[in-house]
Parts: sequence; C-alpha cells; structure tokens
Amino acid sequence: MERGGRRGGGMLGLLLVQAVSEYCRLERKPPVTAGLIAANTLIYLRPKFLHQILPSINQVWFNPYLILKHKDLKHFLLSAFYHINEPHLVYNMLSLLWKGIRLENAMGSVEYASMVAALVGMSQGITLLLSKALLLFEYERAYYNEYSVGFSGVLFAMKVVLYSQSDDFTNVHGLPSRYAAWAELILVQMFVPGVSFLGHLGGILAGILYLYLKSSYSGPNPFMKIIRGFKSLLSWPFISLRNSRNRVFGRGTLGHGESRETRNMSIVWRCRECTYDNLSLLSACEMCGTERDNDGLSSSVNGTRNISLEEVRQRRVQRFGR
Repeated sequence: MERGGRRGGGMLGLLLVQAVSEYCRLERKPPVTAGLIAANTLIYLRPKFLHQILPSINQVWFNPYLILKHKDLKHFLLSAFYHINEPHLVYNMLSLLWKGIRLENAMGSVEYASMVAALVGMSQGITLLLSKALLLFEYERAYYNEYSVGFSGVLFAMKVVLYSQSDDFTNVHGLPSRYAAWAELILVQMFVPGVSFLGHLGGILAGILYLYLKSSYSGPNPFMKIIRGFKSLLSWPFISLRNSRNRVFGRGTLGHGESRETRNMSIVWRCRECTYDNLSLLSACEMCGTERDNDGLSSSVNGTRNISLEEVRQRRVQRFGR
C-alpha cells in the first residue's frame, strides 16, 4: 500500500512490454495473473467506457476510521486495486507478474484465484485490526486515520506463500527465503518514502495466517467452490455455442443418437437384374454384381433384362467363390 501522492508518467509502456514478453514466452499462460494485471491497469487508466462505473480514488481510500464508522466494504475491498501513480502501479504489477506466474503454475488457476481472494480480505482485515489495536497504546502516529491504496499488501502475503515452498528459493543478503518478506518490509520502509508500513505488515501476517489455516484445515475450500461455480457460469455460453455448432455442422450425433452411418445403412437400392435389395453404401449388387446407376437402381452392361436364378447363382460363384 502507498499513501496519498501525485501521478507520474511514462512507465506504463515498460509494464506493457515486460508483461507481454514474459507472458508470451510461457508454455502455460496463467489467466488469473493476466486478469489481475489487466484489472489493476484498467482501474488506474479509467477509460471512457469504465469512467461512469468505477468510483474515483477518493471514494475508495483505505481509511480504518471511515471503514469502521460507516461499515464501508467499498473502501475495505476496492482500495487494494487502486494506485496513486504510475511508478506505484508498475512496481506492483511487475511484482505480481513474477510472483503470480510461479504461484499459479504451481497451484493451478482455481486454487490460485481462491488464494488471492482470501489474501485480499485477510490482508485488509488484519491491517484494519492492527490500526485499531494501536489506539490502545496511544501510538503517536495516526495509523487509524491514514489514507492508503494499493495491491502491495496482497503481494507481501503472496511473497510469504511463495517463499514458504523452499528455503533455497531465494536469499536476501544471505537470509533464508522465509525471512525475505520481513527483510523487504524493513528495507522498503527505510528507503521508499510514502509507503504504508501497516499495510505491508498486514500482508505478511495474512500470508502466515493463510499458510497456517491451509495446513490445519482439511475440509473443502469455500473460495474454490465459489470460483469453480463462477468459472462454470462464464464457460456455459461457450459450451452451448460449441454444442450448437456440432449439431449444425454434423459433428457428433443427431436426432435420437442416430449417426450418419446408421441412417445410410437403413437406405437400400434394388437391383434391376435380380431385384436384390442392396445397402446404399454399395456401388454394385451384392448378389449378382450388376453396377448401380445414378437413379439409385442398377444398370447392366448388356441392357436392362431379368436374369434367371441359375445365372444369378453363377455370377455369385464367380464374384464370391460360393
């Protein structure tokens, strides 16, 4: 998270180039990560077709006092997806790109989406509780009245989850990866002005809490059920379109499960020579060998005539050896 500031410029091109190049070289494209980056970027850019729908940044600041006073979920949830300037957006989205690709490919898109949803709520909630708890100690800095926005709290939580997978995943000045998030928290607070210490701390604690709950709870993940249902809802029109195209163009079964081959098997043509009923798939009479003509009947080399049973028998012996 970052506290109020002014807009910068000229960095969105860097984000676009980096995101596209990183995304295109992947064998498996992570859709949730791409969607999160696109959503955060569109919210920041506020194009005309979304201008009337999206609330302004002044309507979604994360302010503990206002959230608790008015029980305002809009400030509580939407503030994570707003950024105050281009450097803030670009830094967070590049971090999301790097972490999201690895987590989504390792976890799968559905589980990864459920994790992000949980971390958004948990990081915002813990930050809210921390700011309220500090009032008990009469802490001199007014965290309770602080205004902040940004996805970095969730990114700190994702960092904890990612680094928990291996002690050797990365090192920060020789520290094991499990402490990397704490080291970054201190370094960012020391060298980057205007950041929300409490928002980043809340993200780290949310990541730790998520890992604890995941390891201790063996039941079904409610977020995954919701996301699978939402995924099925979104994919239903495409499945219906595909099925309708199969029916129109003849792919698959038609009618009461009757295939084209089955219908062809039920159509016969009668031989002019021996009056034997042959399947429509045959081009010559199965009984006497007379060729079929264009009108669905048979034609004889010697003209149309009725042949005797003995001649039919002889032709069949010559054709099939019996």
